[in-house]
Amino acid sequence: MQTYLVGGAVRDELLGLDVKDRDWVVVGATPEQMRAQGFRQVGADFPVFLHPRTQEEYALARTERKQGRGYHGFTVYSAPDVTLEQDLQRRDLTINAMARAENGELIDPFHGLDDLKARRLRHVSPAFAEDPLRILRTARFAARFQPLGFSVCEDTLTLMRRMVDDGEVAHLVPERVWQEIQRALHEAAPTVFFRVLAECGALAVLIPELNEPDRLATGLNALDCLALRPDTSTGQRFAGLFAAVPTDQAEHRARCLKAPNDCRDMARLTSHFLDRLTALSLPEGPAPALLELLDTADVWRRRPRFDALLTVLHCATPPGLAGRVRQLELAAQVATGVEPAALLAQGYRGSALGQAIHQERLKRIEGALSAHNHRGSP
Repeated sequence: MQTYLVGGAVRDELLGLDVKDRDWVVVGATPEQMRAQGFRQVGADFPVFLHPRTQEEYALARTERKQGRGYHGFTVYSAPDVTLEQDLQRRDLTINAMARAENGELIDPFHGLDDLKARRLRHVSPAFAEDPLRILRTARFAARFQPLGFSVCEDTLTLMRRMVDDGEVAHLVPERVWQEIQRALHEAAPTVFFRVLAECGALAVLIPELNEPDRLATGLNALDCLALRPDTSTGQRFAGLFAAVPTDQAEHRARCLKAPNDCRDMARLTSHFLDRLTALSLPEGPAPALLELLDTADVWRRRPRFDALLTVLHCATPPGLAGRVRQLELAAQVATGVEPAALLAQGYRGSALGQAIHQERLKRIEGALSAHNHRGSP
């Protein structure tokens, strides 16, 4: 029985990056031997075990054979006669198909170290085409390592295009697609993920609403801006990506991807607000329209969500509308200062109180906008 450190831990060590997770492959062992040594098996039909002390994952060497369409169409074979090289060959990219033996020796049958030095993402073997999820994983690694100079090599892009043409991507389940998108949104260069998907044709299948140059450019510009703020959430980044997509289409795609409610909510609000801010030269004037938007966002009870929305709008709004976003921010600042208790003390009750609150908010917004314009602010 031999144990090897594999995958990302070896790759990141060679890149001089912090190693966060360590995965191991065990060659020449059976499940019974692993359990006898105190390892706990996770999953009934997958040969992965947790170390009794470190809780790190130890997987028995295995091969996979394609049996159907999509991500789940595989038969796994794991036995003591499976070699380390056979296990590494089933992996996606050469930089993820290296191992380190217990004596420190680097095992690199597919020249991953050469690809690390050349800063290229290259598939291990033609078996890459058997799993469409690898298209998304490759795009995500491109987004992670682009700041280090990595890019997807042309042969791998060609294979990815062929996989899209063969219809494999359409068989991916939404949960796995969303999982990769969610991770990609927080990679070092998240827009690279969507550019790679567009380049190989997968974006048109997975997110057709963004398969239009102007929409995609607007969304990627907003995402680039949001990515400069490390504290922005998945929901904010998702909403920025869909900034140029009509509200109903953004909501539809969020549902299809099974995105969490906060992501759907932020995308809906962003799209709606951008539409309304564009039309703020309405007959009723900007103050009533701004107050309507504040009501829509329920800024009175959900101020943190509104502040998160403002961050998205600052990144997603065209330069010509930047002043409108500042007006919205100013309106929120003055309108949230209205104290219902003060109006109650003046004798307002029931529906009259609600109307009085509304009028006072409107009055304050009008006054703030007037003062703002009088100062000649842009």
